Amino acid sequence: QGTDVTREASDMVLLDDNFGTIIRAVREGRGIYDNIRKFIRYLLGCNVGEVLTMLVATLLGLPLPLIPMQILWMNLVTDGLPAIALGLDPTDQDLMLEKPRDPQEGVFAHGLLKRILFSGTAISLAALGIFVFSLWYHPGDVLLSRTLAFTTLVLAQLVFSFQCRFERYSIFEAGVLGNIYLIFAVLLSFSAQVLILYNPFLANMFQTVPLGGEDWLLVSIFAIFPLFVETVLRLVKQMVRRHFSLLKV
Repeated sequence: QGTDVTREASDMVLLDDNFGTIIRAVREGRGIYDNIRKFIRYLLGCNVGEVLTMLVATLLGLPLPLIPMQILWMNLVTDGLPAIALGLDPTDQDLMLEKPRDPQEGVFAHGLLKRILFSGTAISLAALGIFVFSLWYHPGDVLLSRTLAFTTLVLAQLVFSFQCRFERYSIFEAGVLGNIYLIFAVLLSFSAQVLILYNPFLANMFQTVPLGGEDWLLVSIFAIFPLFVETVLRLVKQMVRRHFSLLKV
């Protein structure tokens, strides 16, 4: 009910007489900020994985594990859809229990950049690992090895999208059913990946070959490698913190 001068000079204007509006506004703002961090973590983590995969393979003198069409496909389809879904992620239940954020801190604060580099490196190691293994197991079959590396990258990134939903919890603690948009995005992206493997026209365009049951098993093992590493490190950190806490007591 303030005057126009008061409204213009104020930092915040309530449109009703309920101070609970402030709480809802703060919660909404925190949720938007968290989703921006999730979006950035996912896209940059995936891009770091792709760049490192190509860079390391080139430095080692290996055949290129990906062709330009495959990289474009990942950036537009298998990366884009989950990233958009992460931008619609529901707010955490304990979001309002956190301390206020320093307005001067950057978006990469609280170790976000380290998480991005770590996840990107793990995804890259998974793709390079299956690529080198396939070249060793199937000498000269670059097409199959490239298909395995390509599919591993896609699946590892789709799994990574669920990891990006939470910074304080693991995927096993938080679950994967909280964001229906992300679930549909991942299913759609995976279906699109399967399509370009088994549709002759698309397979020829993206230079892929159909994968058998053993190939899919191998891809699945390497694709969950980044998740396995992150989970183990998280458990180790929790054990170390608990140990030091007991020592302090």
